[in-house]
Amino acid sequence: MSATDTEVRLDKVLVIIPTYNEVENVETIVARTRRANPNVDVLVADDNSPDGTGEIADRIASADDHVHVMHRKGKEGLGAAYLAGFHWGLDHGYDALVEMDADGSHQPEQLPLLLKALKQADMVKGSRYVKGGSVVNWPKYRELISRGGGLWTRMCLGIGVKDPTGGFNAFRANTLRAIGLDDVASAGYCFQLDLTWRTLKKGMTVAEVPIEFIEREYGSSKMSKNIVVEALLRTTMWGFDYRSHQLKDLSHVALDRAEKIAGDIKERRSRH
Repeated sequence: MSATDTEVRLDKVLVIIPTYNEVENVETIVARTRRANPNVDVLVADDNSPDGTGEIADRIASADDHVHVMHRKGKEGLGAAYLAGFHWGLDHGYDALVEMDADGSHQPEQLPLLLKALKQADMVKGSRYVKGGSVVNWPKYRELISRGGGLWTRMCLGIGVKDPTGGFNAFRANTLRAIGLDDVASAGYCFQLDLTWRTLKKGMTVAEVPIEFIEREYGSSKMSKNIVVEALLRTTMWGFDYRSHQLKDLSHVALDRAEKIAGDIKERRSRH
């Protein structure tokens, strides 16, 4: 059942912020999130950052009951951190769960736009590429990779989402339960696409709202060549599987139609 079929309460909202060596950003992003959205909770999922990010998060949490910290054993990647955060949030009864980068590229002040749209959708993506969306201070090659990946995704999977790899996303709890999290193995850009594709395949609704994406000021990007290659390979694989099923379904329809036509011809001949 999609979000538009029933009224769903979104009283408890959890913002998940994965961190690895974000000592320069974590305090600011948590403070901005809480200030702009005083009724939401924040979960910092730290991958045992050697720079002390986890310790700073602990200090923040000790002074604010709305902030929680998950200390993970090591650097396992963005996707694994979000999955752990999703499971934690579902276990603690949250109605909506939000993905947000720690580096400030996603603006916490725009979170209300996503939550408002989530009242009419199963998943909401903060989109850089719908009307009103934008990117600021992003290297041109990064934007070209992002836009090119989105175009390739739409071609392979036949979806209309303009920013399928965008990482500022809000989910209803029931959406995450429905799409199946236990077998998600993708990471990085591909992780965001994976969740979007799973939601669409379940017949659920994905909405996009315009956001301003701002390149980080402090720290280093976690983007790598391997993440881009993984996204391209997995998207191509999913697209091949999807198109194969489409062709199979079309062949069945064509065969059924041919058999019906042959039967009609045979029946008409038998009457003469």
